[in-house]
Amino acid sequence: MEGMVAIAMPVGRGLAQLTGPGAALQSGVAVRFLGIDIGEKRVGVAEGDSSVGVAVPHSTLRRTSDRQLIAELRMLAAESNAEVLVVGEPRRLDGSAGSAARRARAFAERLGRACELPVRTVNESLTSIEAERRLRSAGIDPRKHPERVDATAAQIILQEALDRETG
Repeated sequence: MEGMVAIAMPVGRGLAQLTGPGAALQSGVAVRFLGIDIGEKRVGVAEGDSSVGVAVPHSTLRRTSDRQLIAELRMLAAESNAEVLVVGEPRRLDGSAGSAARRARAFAERLGRACELPVRTVNESLTSIEAERRLRSAGIDPRKHPERVDATAAQIILQEALDRETG
């Protein structure tokens, strides 16, 4: 699988078909996922597996460069025994891909190659707004804890992928 990446292109809101190495995930076999919400300054990370079907926030990374971010995500993927990466793709509200979505997809491809793992993309439209709403309902002020917004947005992205995975 070295040097190969499997990319799923989202259609509208949701997760498209995964193709390439590692695409066929056997039913009944637990698969570890790492969810990633890419931002310009911060990157939220969540983890989960298909046997439990629940995503949980993991951490928020400060982004200084793509090289630094890929190195840190590669280390997290290895530590968590991730088998599939799920990256948020910021599509427009009408589902079309703009420049931000193209940048996210290109980053996801580089990350997949660096980690030697398949990558799925999920439309992340409005996940930060939903993350803020969830934090407020839990009594947490998102303005005082922006890092929690990013990790929660990654959780939302990953949960969508897990929901589709586990049916």
